[in-house]
Parts: sequence; structure tokens; C-alpha cells
Amino acid sequence: MIIRITEVVAALIWQGDKFMICQRPAHKARGLLWEFVGGKVEQGETKEQALIRECKEELNILLSVGDVFMEVVHEYPDLTVHLTLFNAAIADGEPQKLEHNDIRWITPSEIPNYEFCPADEEILAKICEVYK
Repeated sequence: MIIRITEVVAALIWQGDKFMICQRPAHKARGLLWEFVGGKVEQGETKEQALIRECKEELNILLSVGDVFMEVVHEYPDLTVHLTLFNAAIADGEPQKLEHNDIRWITPSEIPNYEFCPADEEILAKICEVYK
């Protein structure tokens, strides 16, 4: 059996002591779970280019992409993702809910109040560790 891995990128965007989380639309896989903004890397794109494009499409913001915060491989029943989370900042624009059900800014201590996509669990644990 061949396992196809989907390359996915996401952004860890801080504003002061809070970071941005987005709630997936109800009609999508893992609907209404919380996640970091981002999406699939398209053919011919670098991970950074994909992240900039996704943030423009989903939030109408211009992103400044920094270094990699963490990488995770997670197997869902329907797909396996290789998620690369980048440190990032909003270079221009105010986040808009073009695709997501909701957008929130939370502190690491508020993480337990939200139900996240399973692929993000390891990342959230690291955020709690690094930003105590």
C-alpha cells in the first residue's frame, strides 16, 4: 500500500502574547475544529509561497514568513499530512473571515478551551513548553 503524503503549511502568527487560530468551516473535513491558518502546497510552489498564497486567499493578509517553528507528520483516516508550521507576521492587512467560521487570538494558556485538529496537538504542546 502506497501512502501519499500531502504537504501542508501553516502560520504561527503572534500579536503580543497571543497567537492566531482559525475555525474550519462546518462543511469541510474536520469541520469546526480549530487550526493554524494555511493549506496545501501546490505543484511548483515553495512552502513559503504556498503559505503566502493561502493567507491571502483565506484571510486577505500579506504574510511575512519567518523560520520553521516545527514539522509534524500526522495520519488522518482520509489522508496523511506533513505539516510545516512557520513563524510568521502580518506584513499588511487585517485578517478577514473569507474561508473560516471564526478567527481568534489566544494565549498559550487558553489552548485547552479549544478543540484543535489532531495534527496540531504536538505543536500546541510545544507552544505551551516554549511560551510558558
